[in-house]
Amino acid sequence: MFSIPALFILNETDFSPVLMVFGCIAGGVLGIAFIIPLRKQMIDYERLTYPGGVAVAAILKSPGAGIRKAILMLGGAAVSGIIHLITKLTHYENWPLGDLVGMPEYMNGIWYISLLTLGVAYIAGKGGLFFIVGGFVCYWILAPIMAAQGIMPTPETLAAADTGIAEYLRLNLFRPVGIGMLIGGAITGIVLALPLIVSAVKSMQSAAKMKTSLSKDEMPIRLLYIGIAGAAILLLVIAINSTEQVGWFRGALMAILGTFWIWVAGVILSECIGRTNWSPLSGMTLIAITIFIFIASGIANTAAIISSVMVGAAACVAMAQATDLMLDLKTGYLVGATPRMQQAGQFLGTWLGPILVMALIYVLHEAYTMGSDLLPAPQGQALASVIQGILGGDIPLQKYIAGAGLGALLSASGVGGLGILVGLGFYLPFNIVLTYSIGTVLRLLIDWRKGHRFSDDVGIPVAAGLIVGEALIGVGYAISKVIQGL
Repeated sequence: MFSIPALFILNETDFSPVLMVFGCIAGGVLGIAFIIPLRKQMIDYERLTYPGGVAVAAILKSPGAGIRKAILMLGGAAVSGIIHLITKLTHYENWPLGDLVGMPEYMNGIWYISLLTLGVAYIAGKGGLFFIVGGFVCYWILAPIMAAQGIMPTPETLAAADTGIAEYLRLNLFRPVGIGMLIGGAITGIVLALPLIVSAVKSMQSAAKMKTSLSKDEMPIRLLYIGIAGAAILLLVIAINSTEQVGWFRGALMAILGTFWIWVAGVILSECIGRTNWSPLSGMTLIAITIFIFIASGIANTAAIISSVMVGAAACVAMAQATDLMLDLKTGYLVGATPRMQQAGQFLGTWLGPILVMALIYVLHEAYTMGSDLLPAPQGQALASVIQGILGGDIPLQKYIAGAGLGALLSASGVGGLGILVGLGFYLPFNIVLTYSIGTVLRLLIDWRKGHRFSDDVGIPVAAGLIVGEALIGVGYAISKVIQGL
């Protein structure tokens, strides 16, 4: 629901929080229902890594896995937590190694200080190689070529944008192309995997009729159909009533395209999470809101913004729920849980998150003001600036289309998820890619020198600890901010 602060930053607060909450609940149901039929494809057949799910499984199994693994995990968590706490307290979260060794600024030699990123990369192993390649192609191949050809942005352009050259290239070139690659790669992947997806749905239908073992593993397909239909109708009602000016036609179009986008983007994000543990959620939400603003064209800007963000928030929650469920299902797969029970639990919990987050947003806004120095809300600010750009006609459509074509070609190459992985490398900040590359290289070296058994017995418990330690400190830090705002 990071899209909602954009409304406060834009001072467009004349919306119904109740409708917003119900829209997000509808989105959550859609995201879960759409992704369930893909469980066997992504977890059983493709065997995607889902590093976060592996880390949770390692924690759950640690009491019975021996004292040595538990100590390794706790040690990793302690080190990671201490380092992350230091970075939070000192606000020193990046190491500018490139500046220290004299690298050109456009090569973006800044390293993210995050042992969580290192642990995620270690667990993902060689599955994240093409993600790394995407980032290095941007800043260590394309950027130097552009500099050599004299096609870099001028100092005046950078001053007007109030940013450095590396960040300018990311926001205005690599990120839009990366978003396009994610979309093109995902659509191609869906087309190629369509026979397996159809087979999975048919298997669920047959299992429901014949009471086979599969019916004990998965929720009945009929319930999924009912959930999708009910949530889509609720989203339709909310879109129509989001503002008085939207009307039936625009509201219906928003709900239909929003429902379709939830399915497509859910596949994109689930594959990204499965291969690298990183998710382009903000980019997919941005595309959704862009589509909705186009649909709302012709009405007042205020109404267009509120209605687009309201349906966009539902799409955002749907995509987040889809990826969260796949991580949970991966954990369950590793520890022997029943997918059906996990899926039911996820459905039952869809109402709680939107209510809590909406309440927290209002509390934090009253205490600190969204977009202020005390509560910068960087993703909300980025989305707010993009919305203003879209309303002003500033949309990098050509870069999206070019990226989509490139992503489609890469995904059609036969290498699983290639377009999505390389596109994710284009999309994410390069400081994350650099740190991620250390974890990947470490995993490859340890597998080569020590063997896979050592990685499983020592490396993965330590990596899981690195993930948990930083995550716990991050949650604790966020809770402290909320308490201060009460």
